[in-house]
Amino acid sequence: MNMVRKCIKKLSSFKRVYFSSLLISLLLAVGMAGCIHNDLPYPRIPQFILQLAAEGESQPARLDSLNYKATIFLEETVDIRNVEFTRFEITEGAKADPNLLEGTYDLSTPKVVTLSLYQDYPWLITAEQEILRYLDIEGQIGETAIDVVGRRVLVRVPETADLSDLNLTAIKLGPEGITTMVPDLKPGKINLSSPLRVAVTCFERTEDWTIYVEKTELVVQTTSVDAWSQVIWAYGNGPADVRNSFQYKQKDAEDWIDVDPESVNQTQGAFSVCIPHLTPLTEYVVRSVSGKDIGNEITVTTQSTEVLPDGSFDQWWQNGRIWCPWNEGGVQFWDTGNTGAATLGQSNVVPSDDVPAGTSGKSAQLETRFVGIAGIGKLAAGSIYTGKFAKVDGTNGILDFGREWNLRPTKLRGYMKFHSEPINYANADYQNLLNRPDSCHIYIAMTDWTAPYQIRTNPKNRQLFNPNSPEVIAYGEIIRGSDTNGWMEFEIELKYRSTSRIPRYLQITCAASKYGDYFTGGAGTCLWVDDLSLSYDY
Repeated sequence: MNMVRKCIKKLSSFKRVYFSSLLISLLLAVGMAGCIHNDLPYPRIPQFILQLAAEGESQPARLDSLNYKATIFLEETVDIRNVEFTRFEITEGAKADPNLLEGTYDLSTPKVVTLSLYQDYPWLITAEQEILRYLDIEGQIGETAIDVVGRRVLVRVPETADLSDLNLTAIKLGPEGITTMVPDLKPGKINLSSPLRVAVTCFERTEDWTIYVEKTELVVQTTSVDAWSQVIWAYGNGPADVRNSFQYKQKDAEDWIDVDPESVNQTQGAFSVCIPHLTPLTEYVVRSVSGKDIGNEITVTTQSTEVLPDGSFDQWWQNGRIWCPWNEGGVQFWDTGNTGAATLGQSNVVPSDDVPAGTSGKSAQLETRFVGIAGIGKLAAGSIYTGKFAKVDGTNGILDFGREWNLRPTKLRGYMKFHSEPINYANADYQNLLNRPDSCHIYIAMTDWTAPYQIRTNPKNRQLFNPNSPEVIAYGEIIRGSDTNGWMEFEIELKYRSTSRIPRYLQITCAASKYGDYFTGGAGTCLWVDDLSLSYDY
């Protein structure tokens, strides 16, 4: 019995020691917990504007997710100080301050919208609005100068003109149909012997404009000449009521060549012309003419020409499952979406022995197909483009568009063959296209990007090529939604928005499915392209 009591006593002592130690450990743990800080950083998840639209848009908004900028384009009859947004979609889970769907906004100056999720991401929202303004005087010299910032209008007339008895032929100083002027100027006789102040009212706001008239002894003037490789663009000012034109010659030639007056474009006193069929790397002299009056001479040198690299698509090599449209170890000019397609399947842009009649070598075969495993995957549209596939973003692609090019081609020529299948895959925004024939898309653009343009197909931060971007100097395209029934020759003319801006990059893209960037198209649609080349003449 004494032995039992001793054991019980020792056990009680052990329990006291054990529970005392446990209590001390718990107290220490609580104390230390009060000293521990959560130093783990919040994840950095960039937030994007995915869709943006406003009342009275003239074209879709431009979203620059790389620089967090968005630009909307407004018709001239929209009050830029009271813009109402109709669509504002952002990354799921993010919050916007302010929410653009609430109220109206003054976009006469840029607006900052902050998207937030863990961190803040400020987006700069700007608006562009072109308001057509003009004022024409009968017999004026050159084009009217309109200074929107200074609100001044300047018209030049001949020395013999009577400023107190001019004939106003057209005027518009504000948005069409909603602008009033005091005095109420209309076509007819007008006295501009002294500057005329006009109160222009629109959207219940009044601006004070001033109209000036200046006499000039200069009857006709060659204002500028832009020399390309095989064409020259000439611009001049002259009398508005006379048919003006140009003359040109090689610098060392004696005889001047008359430009056909029918090819000259004239708006009031401003006129211009494209002079084709010239020799590259040659000096030319150009001057304007108006009747017996001759303008000043401008000397320019035409640019060189350059062949489009690997436009025959005869050079290929295979890097694993990825077909590459250039010689192994050679200089790359073109690339494809094969790197992305091969993550879930095989290359969908491959060399083909099917070539146009009378040619040899290879062509590029671009196929749209569903790539994946056991029905899990996505639609991949076959495409080939000037640039480089940068990397894979999950099952999406990041591409660097463009190759350096400072010449100004006039046309893209080549051969194409196309087979269309009904669209059987479409994302949520293009469900209306289901069962319609798929369309191929070939386009060419000259841009003044400062670096290759990054294309991202991931819907969370999608950034695609926009032909209406201000960096695009020239653009041309062909879209076809029916079979060609064999090879056909095609030609795409570049439409230049400026003849003086010098390009930095050339972008050519051929895609089997026009909406492939949105994973929309018809499986089995196939486009073949071959012998692409650039023309520098008209």
